[in-house]
Amino acid sequence: MTAYVEPSFERDTNYIDDRITKDSPTWPVEPGRYRLVVSRACPWASRLTTVRRLLGLEDAISLGVCGPTHDADSWTFDLDPGGLDPVLKMPRLKDAFENRQPGYPRGITVPALVDLPTRSVVTNDFPQMDIDLIEQWDAFHRDGAPDLYPQALRAEMDPVMKRIYTEVNNGVYRCGFAGEQPAYDAAYDRLFTALDWLEERLTDRRYLVGDHITLADVRLFTTLVRFDPVYHGHFKCNRAKLIEFPALWAYARDLFQTPGFGDTVDFEQIKRHYYVVHSDINPTGIVPKGPDLSGWMTPHGRESLGGSAFGDGTAPGAIAEGERVDPADNPAVGPDGVLHRSN
Repeated sequence: MTAYVEPSFERDTNYIDDRITKDSPTWPVEPGRYRLVVSRACPWASRLTTVRRLLGLEDAISLGVCGPTHDADSWTFDLDPGGLDPVLKMPRLKDAFENRQPGYPRGITVPALVDLPTRSVVTNDFPQMDIDLIEQWDAFHRDGAPDLYPQALRAEMDPVMKRIYTEVNNGVYRCGFAGEQPAYDAAYDRLFTALDWLEERLTDRRYLVGDHITLADVRLFTTLVRFDPVYHGHFKCNRAKLIEFPALWAYARDLFQTPGFGDTVDFEQIKRHYYVVHSDINPTGIVPKGPDLSGWMTPHGRESLGGSAFGDGTAPGAIAEGERVDPADNPAVGPDGVLHRSN
């Protein structure tokens, strides 16, 4: 019997949409109370990892990191000693969802914010979570933290971010999980129409909106950094590689070399997740050795377009030792967790 395959991909967005806010009687902003659970493989989780680092929220919200692979049941803490998250003392993220709702019926997803006193999930609603880190946790931002969602730019930012989400972030999945040729063809055309638009937009401006990095750049970067290692081949997004888009490739390198972006990227975990977990697309489970990653730290030349990464702010400080990416998984990262330019 042949398994039924959906002709076109539709993302399940039925998340736990509770929020941690300043005035919430249930989930108030409270440093030390919550743990952000991510996987470095997941682009949606990477958004939160980057925003947390850029804003300097490491002391306010702790970080739990799941391994890059999971089964149909849950993400697991297999990177930690004994396979247990050292703070939550649980082997699977599913346990935190079950603590919130026994028999939890929906997907176990990262990123998730977990309440430490009850060891239960508060929210996995990633589209709202990064905005709340910006707006609700501002009392705990580091000195010099950038304004990632400026009020004066929101009228321009919001439609840009919406198009990035629907056409690029989700567009690569629409290609990869298409179950019929017409659905794939349509998804492919939509994706590259959007990438062509971004290539043109970024030809004469350094950042997507304004003259310093914003949340729009964070949300686009997490897809761009996965494009050549995963989406180009695995998801059949193969009209062109990222390195074949002059402006987009230079823009991506500019962001990658900015503290908070490239120093949180784990290329090996990214590849292992997609090529191992998606057994319907890659039944052999073979993880490709490529692509060559040496170009990520080469000069990008974007300084000539003006602007600066952090505007009137400053770069985040050093990454805590326990949160550093393994240099074996990102050749641009040194043992100290700092990005080092290619020779």
